[in-house]
Amino acid sequence: MKRFLTFVLRLLFIVAAAAAVILLAILVMRVDDLSTQGAALSTRVHELEQPGPARPGRGSQAVAPSSTPTRTRTPTRRPTHTPRPTRTPTHTRTPAGPTDTPRPTRTAARPTDTPRSTRTPAPTRTATNTPVSPTATAASANGLGVRIGPENRCSPYDPDDYPYPPSVEPRIVDQQGGRIYGPYTGAYFGSIRETDIEHIVARSEAHDSGLCGRGSAEKRAFARDLLNLTLASPRVNRHQKVDKDLAQWLPDLNRCWYVNQVVLVKRKYDLSMDQAEAETARRVLASCSSTQMQFTDPGSAPPPQSGSGSDCDRNPLGCYDDNNNGRITCAEARRHGIAPVPRSHPAYQYMRDGDNDGEVCE
Repeated sequence: MKRFLTFVLRLLFIVAAAAAVILLAILVMRVDDLSTQGAALSTRVHELEQPGPARPGRGSQAVAPSSTPTRTRTPTRRPTHTPRPTRTPTHTRTPAGPTDTPRPTRTAARPTDTPRSTRTPAPTRTATNTPVSPTATAASANGLGVRIGPENRCSPYDPDDYPYPPSVEPRIVDQQGGRIYGPYTGAYFGSIRETDIEHIVARSEAHDSGLCGRGSAEKRAFARDLLNLTLASPRVNRHQKVDKDLAQWLPDLNRCWYVNQVVLVKRKYDLSMDQAEAETARRVLASCSSTQMQFTDPGSAPPPQSGSGSDCDRNPLGCYDDNNNGRITCAEARRHGIAPVPRSHPAYQYMRDGDNDGEVCE
């Protein structure tokens, strides 16, 4: 350790000595420069002092003749000052002011902007920017206001992308005035467990009509929007309507309300209709005096269902088995207006004839 300290001290001493030598050399060089400059200055002063006596001689020679020249000099100098009026022409810049007067041409340029007032019909511009506005305006003239276009499944449909909570069902009942009611059939139910939550515009139909390219938040909002929700029996929801559009399925009851709801939902979410849907909607709405939901009298038989006829003859369970348990009860038969059910009726084989008299629910 001592050796290291000794080495460091020696090194510092050497560096300090070298720095002192360098500073001394710089100082000597500076002194030499100053002495050289001093010598040159004294030489110059000496040179200046030498011709001093000759100056008066030059002046004496010029005194006599210079009296007249001095006067001649003054006029020559005054003309040199007289050109100062030439500066006054510099006020010719004042014309620069008039040359600035062409600035009104800029103000004239603003009037060229005033034609933008012709652009004020911005609505026309927005209309041209929306690719379907011409068809939308044509449709609105017929009371729809929905853009017309073919269905397009731009991405695979997954029902999990359109979730909705079961807790929305009581809100549907509240929306229907507290009635557990199926507007497509006019049927009343004893409990919401007997019904399905029904999307008026089916989720897959909405997916193919424009929602396939939207975000998950908008898909969830659509799936639980009360504007698009009602109640239906499982038979209607799962076997009749399913994912059909207006051109493929219409209810017998509340048809005007149903079509109007489809139009409102498609308008709200900017969904398209194909040409067949639009023609069906226009035809139905043209004959409607009201688009409010109509309620049947509780206990009264609803009108014949859209699945009646040969469809129900081939598949009576699909028409009358509301809870999908493989049997048809008298309550279901009365709800669909087929009671009493004779042995010849297609539904009879799925019912229990307790007295075996060939007629059920008499």
